[in-house]
Amino acid sequence: MDTRSLIAGALGILLALDVHECFHAWVADRLGDPTARYMGRISLNPIVHLDPLGTMMMLFAALSGRGIGWGKPVPVNPRNLRYGPRVGMGIVSFAGPFANLVTASLIALPLRLRISLPGTLSFLFMQVMFINIGLAIFNLIPLPPLDGYGVLQGILASIRGPTSYRLSRSLTVLEQQGPVLLLLLILSSQFLGLNLLWRFMDPLVMFFARLMLGV
Repeated sequence: MDTRSLIAGALGILLALDVHECFHAWVADRLGDPTARYMGRISLNPIVHLDPLGTMMMLFAALSGRGIGWGKPVPVNPRNLRYGPRVGMGIVSFAGPFANLVTASLIALPLRLRISLPGTLSFLFMQVMFINIGLAIFNLIPLPPLDGYGVLQGILASIRGPTSYRLSRSLTVLEQQGPVLLLLLILSSQFLGLNLLWRFMDPLVMFFARLMLGV
């Protein structure tokens, strides 16, 4: 990987992570839980959001051009949230991926409008756009501890009826097994060449990229 790609990857990952975690904290505060605000997490300072292992994985992703990383989880007390714990957490969970998609859309705007940019800047914008989309799609996978699990539980909690209640209860087993399944999914895609994760993610990433770029 050349220096330009490495710098673009590192900057893109830091920005995507920063926006993602900050928006989780901001939405939780708006819904009535000030825990993250008291801990200084409503901030665009990436240092307050960095997790040691997640940061190492982000560096690996920047070096390899493909991979994942994560930040320090935003502390939320679901009992303080408006609309109830599960629906409230569903909204907070969706906030991070949503913020990444909005960021990607804003970054893509000059490219969509065909504004003339220096080659290096155009490359940087493209990389940052793809990284934000990728982080959003990855986090919407409905496995704990990813945001998609919280979103799914929030949706089920908003649907009144015995079927949604039973499905929600049955999914709680994933709270223990989910991290292991997610790790196996990542390792099989990253190191064993099975590409299960990328086969799921790549079509969705390209769909949103084409949508944002207007192609």
